[in-house]
Amino acid sequence: MDDYRPIACAIHSDYELAILQGRRLRLSWRGPDGQQRRATLLPEDLQIQDGAEYLIARGEDGRSQALRLDWITASEPSP
Repeated sequence: MDDYRPIACAIHSDYELAILQGRRLRLSWRGPDGQQRRATLLPEDLQIQDGAEYLIARGEDGRSQALRLDWITASEPSP
């Protein structure tokens, strides 16, 4: 994926810590269609697919989704 832009190591570490601690995150991201989305998700894994890094996270509805890391615009711990 030629247009992928690696994220800062500190942000990557924050995602890893949330996965290890089983801590939900409130995330905002831009979808492939350019639309902004927001949700509280449980991060489960980090993966590389086609040269881009993704956060694999489960929503409150139980569905899993892959969010491209460079499309995530905000992240904060969920209360």
